[in-house]
Amino acid sequence: MTSNGAVVLAIGTKKGLWLASSQDRKSWELSGPHFLMYEIPSIGIDTREGRTRIMVGVTSEHWGPTVAHSDDFGASWQEPDHGAIRFPDDTGAALARVWQIKPDSADRPGVVWAGCEPISLWKSTDGGEHFELNRGLWDHPHRAEWGAGYGGAAAHSVAPDPTDPQMLHVAMSTGGVYRSTDGGGSWQARNTGISAYFLPDPNPEFGQCVHKIARDGEVPERLYAQNHHGVYRSDDNADTWKSIADGLPSDFGFVMLTHPRAGGTAWVIPMKADGERIPPDGRLAVHRTDDAGNSWRRLDNGLPQAEYNTVLRDAAAVDEADPVGVYFGTRGGDVYASSNEGEGFDHVVGNLPDVLCVRAAVVGDR
Repeated sequence: MTSNGAVVLAIGTKKGLWLASSQDRKSWELSGPHFLMYEIPSIGIDTREGRTRIMVGVTSEHWGPTVAHSDDFGASWQEPDHGAIRFPDDTGAALARVWQIKPDSADRPGVVWAGCEPISLWKSTDGGEHFELNRGLWDHPHRAEWGAGYGGAAAHSVAPDPTDPQMLHVAMSTGGVYRSTDGGGSWQARNTGISAYFLPDPNPEFGQCVHKIARDGEVPERLYAQNHHGVYRSDDNADTWKSIADGLPSDFGFVMLTHPRAGGTAWVIPMKADGERIPPDGRLAVHRTDDAGNSWRRLDNGLPQAEYNTVLRDAAAVDEADPVGVYFGTRGGDVYASSNEGEGFDHVVGNLPDVLCVRAAVVGDR
């Protein structure tokens, strides 16, 4: 058993959800598939208020997308009769996909954020059962010019500030990073220093294809970004960004993870240029920094020496145990877990459908 209790690992794929549990983060008991033949692009695990609620964004080709939740580790699932996320009639829009489910901080119980397609931000105050559209972002004058990335028009990152309930960042592909300093009432583009080399103006106010952002675990005004070519850090709540890609084998990728407590510690999983989207030289590795991106260390102990599948932006996660666990899955259906912050990895499961989303949480004894 970890010093923190059992860990639950949720794995969302192209064709369903699998749940795994472990006492030592070495051996895993697997259940599933849940929602067989449903796409699971997003998962949130909420351990606040003395319970464990697993929320999943599910997409059915027949029934469409919604958010379902379970309070009994997948034994049963619930969703509102008319869907958890519904666009108001006056928007003329319909939900296409739930890209992100993000529980807020411990002192804001019940608050859960969702990032969706079409690009939009939603807030729940009842633990993810019902969501309300954030009108400030939806009515933003830039919205008509936000484009779709290769996977779709995604509001894929939601980063609330744990120390300031008025400070909130979102990132979208394509559009870049936006910040609110009034709890989501208004939004400003914050992309200075992030390159959009594919545009006529490589340094626009917005339009960057940011793949993922994450907030530092100790310094809340510090954020990290994995861009479509480019790895960046901001030390001023995204007012400005600077490159921290030196020392990485590639500045392309999708994943950006941060340590839940230790400042300056982050993980990325580099991929080759967008034309190939494989690990550099076909050798899969996680790279970790402990000094906010000033240097990086390659971590591949336990990983295959030949791997040609991509790791998608939300197919990676950390837990809050000590030491922190690091998890990721590939589009080839393999899932790996590290119980020691990436120093060594174990194979959790293989031969799953494309892994789209991975989330892990310490849940106490099971």
